[in-house]
Amino acid sequence: MKIAVTGARGFVGRHVLAELAHRDVDVVASYRPTGAPNGPAMARLQWVSLDLANPPEDCFTALHRPDVLLYLAWGGLPNYRSAHHVDVEMPRHFAFLENAVRNGLPALVVAGTCLEYGLQSGALAPGADTRPTTPYGIAKDALRRRLQALQAECCFSLTWARLFYMYGDDQPATSLWPSLKAAALAGRSEFPMSGGEQLRDYLAVEEVASRLARLALAPADRGPVNVCSGQPVSVREFVEGKIRQNGWSIRPSYGELPYTDYEPMAFWGEQSSSC
Repeated sequence: MKIAVTGARGFVGRHVLAELAHRDVDVVASYRPTGAPNGPAMARLQWVSLDLANPPEDCFTALHRPDVLLYLAWGGLPNYRSAHHVDVEMPRHFAFLENAVRNGLPALVVAGTCLEYGLQSGALAPGADTRPTTPYGIAKDALRRRLQALQAECCFSLTWARLFYMYGDDQPATSLWPSLKAAALAGRSEFPMSGGEQLRDYLAVEEVASRLARLALAPADRGPVNVCSGQPVSVREFVEGKIRQNGWSIRPSYGELPYTDYEPMAFWGEQSSSC
């Protein structure tokens, strides 16, 4: 079996490659022409340079005609409010994926986001209505809808994997976990944060990568699935737990930062049976 991975040098992509290194599979990983191959040592890994802004004439062949494409590429993050997601990212990625499908790609697993649910609260099932409020969530939801509409014309399977709150050591520095760790290791006495009462759905990036790999290894027309823990955890509980786990002396300073206005106070995912 051959799996192609776009966004392979990103936070999630690097962990996906490490997961696939333990599987009996050929991997084709893409990188931007301005970058360089960077991933685990794998005997059956081949890197290809790919510019999504200027795609090749046949995207399927450019990826060496894989059995499934695990699509993790996306730009403009972590600025979720930028119109760039709607104006540039969504049409760019749809054009690439439509080209690959029309040239013979049989299966897609695409990374979505929990922000597609918008400001809905509570446990959110994969089949729940989407009501995105940020340009990022709107763009991702629009891409899913266009791909599902494309299925009426082209025969391919689609799994839309909505990612919730991932964390890991090589996460972008502005995220909660790396910010907390950096502050603790710098010897700071306090960690400024919000009130910490939000309920979120946290999952280590290694587990996220494992689930994405399993979805790609068994491609099917699943539609939307939640890649989540299914367990609501408060931000306060997450931070205090990490401090205890690591034996740090840093103290959370609650109420120093405002709550975000584009996320509900309490929401988490209902796990999909296939994920």
